Amino acid sequence: MQTNEILEFVKTCLDDKKAEHVTVIDLKGKGAIVDYMIVASGTSNRHVSALAAFITGELKLRGIRAEIEGVPLCDWVLLDIGDVLVHLFRPDVREFYNIEKMWGSKAPRSTNEELATMASQAMIQSMTSNF
Repeated sequence: MQTNEILEFVKTCLDDKKAEHVTVIDLKGKGAIVDYMIVASGTSNRHVSALAAFITGELKLRGIRAEIEGVPLCDWVLLDIGDVLVHLFRPDVREFYNIEKMWGSKAPRSTNEELATMASQAMIQSMTSNF
């Protein structure tokens, strides 16, 4: 697969698995070692993990290898697919690091309601994981 095909394939995978706030940053000619960076959010650690697993699995079926970092916690998972770099974040972690700003792109901002929902989900998840 060519770089543009990989880019479109990953965007489709993210859309299929309900990733949020998908941003593609074109880095060609900016001195970066990759051509594109995709930044997306999952709704929870499990969602981020599932996104990463789905993308890497689908790429593997097509004979494309992806390096993966950050899986144990799944707050921020990085997929290195050659000329395409994919950052998968939990929304609060994405907002904290704001890596889009480094490349001149705006990161989506969570609303207070979204942040309250995420906090509630995290609390419920931590309470239920103890049982």
